[in-house]
Amino acid sequence: MPEGRPDAENNAVELINPPGAGPALLLCEHASSHIPARYDGLGLAAAARDSHAAWDPGARAVALALSRALDSPLVAGRVSRLVYDCNRPPEAESAMPEKSELIAVPGNRALTAQARAERVDTVYRPFCTAVSAAIAGRRARRVPTALITIHSFTPVYFGRTRATEIGILHDTDSRLADAMLERAAELPQRRIARNDPYGPEDGVTHSLKLHGIANGLPNVMIEIRNDLVATESAVAEMAADLMTLIRPALDALAAQGGQAAHA
Repeated sequence: MPEGRPDAENNAVELINPPGAGPALLLCEHASSHIPARYDGLGLAAAARDSHAAWDPGARAVALALSRALDSPLVAGRVSRLVYDCNRPPEAESAMPEKSELIAVPGNRALTAQARAERVDTVYRPFCTAVSAAIAGRRARRVPTALITIHSFTPVYFGRTRATEIGILHDTDSRLADAMLERAAELPQRRIARNDPYGPEDGVTHSLKLHGIANGLPNVMIEIRNDLVATESAVAEMAADLMTLIRPALDALAAQGGQAAHA
């Protein structure tokens, strides 16, 4: 069953643990494969609607585990990224893609300006508003904040096998990514890489720039190969491994004064 579906017809975003006072604000833009009924399944076959093209399998489960471990709030999308990818700006073609890897999306073909605007207004803006409100609330409470976005990726893309297991991605602000990568040797069983399998040149750092860099928050995007988070036990193991990188990195930034004092 796809995750994050409840009330997704009229509520494109969920906020988990909003009072959490831990050192991070977690995002999961691609938490759900749900396509609201008004989009008629985007013309996709059932297999495509539940594939990695439609969402990031396992990402929400890992984000939830990290939210608990850090006592931090989580903002998660409830609508498939094929309807609107909340990690893309409205002007980007990939915000409402006509094709994702090998999957054509008939319901996104030749969208009118009005149809695009409807998705921006009902999916993207509510997500951004929830993130902005969470940041403002933490600022008002003077809670130190780093922004962490959680994603997953397919192990085979356009026929190419990907060796990376955990990608640590950043844009112009690499403080948190650097601090995490300094501890990668503590996880010798994991293949960890910087800006892989994606990087800023692929347009994947929109949320980092919009919600993190623009607000002066240390930020990082974590990409997890989705075959490594396919079961509850695998999710728990991955979350524990990520905490091996995240907790000391956040502590180091706070000690150096690199973590925003009040979001």
